[in-house]
Amino acid sequence: MDSLTLYIGNKNYSSWSFRPWIAMEATGIPFEEILIPFDFPAGNPRIREISPTGRVPVLFHGSLRVWESLSIIDYVSELYPEAGLWPKDRAQRAVARSVSMEMLSGFRALRGACPMNIRRARGKIALADGVMADVLRIETIFRDLRGRSGGPFLFGGFSAADAMFAPVVNRFDTYDLVTAGDTLSYMSAMKAHPAWQKWETAARAEPWIVPEDEV
Repeated sequence: MDSLTLYIGNKNYSSWSFRPWIAMEATGIPFEEILIPFDFPAGNPRIREISPTGRVPVLFHGSLRVWESLSIIDYVSELYPEAGLWPKDRAQRAVARSVSMEMLSGFRALRGACPMNIRRARGKIALADGVMADVLRIETIFRDLRGRSGGPFLFGGFSAADAMFAPVVNRFDTYDLVTAGDTLSYMSAMKAHPAWQKWETAARAEPWIVPEDEV
């Protein structure tokens, strides 16, 4: 099998890169990482050389390019079904894909007001309309899924759904958005995962600053 190469952006800021990276790292899928930093005011022109959309992440597998985080996760789950990125049970798999798609397409108020920023000192900010409605909906997803699975992750073991919500965990923590014990328990499980800690360590060591993401 041809090797997998995942092109990503800054680990401190690139929420979309974080999703497939942690999905693959946490489940033992082998890949090479190539980081192209956002170190130009209008983005890095190198990204357009490798990405049809001009954005990262992009996965290369031989001559094939796969872009968009959830598509990458779904593709590698087919290559490595033993990694267990999606639940084995068909009904649970459908739910996992539903919440992953909800994360992909929704929660714009939260994402716009609270960019992922791992290095940022923890603290509250003034919130735009709709942010707390997004937070409450996400907390409901976490509560319902972990209540059914028993945790520690959304479907028991780490899954694609956890990868899709990983940047939200950072947002909840960084901007001090939640207080519920069950939400904090899930966040603690995510932040304790070795894959999370590997990403965080690298993010904190990065030299690049993107002013528009420094809320």
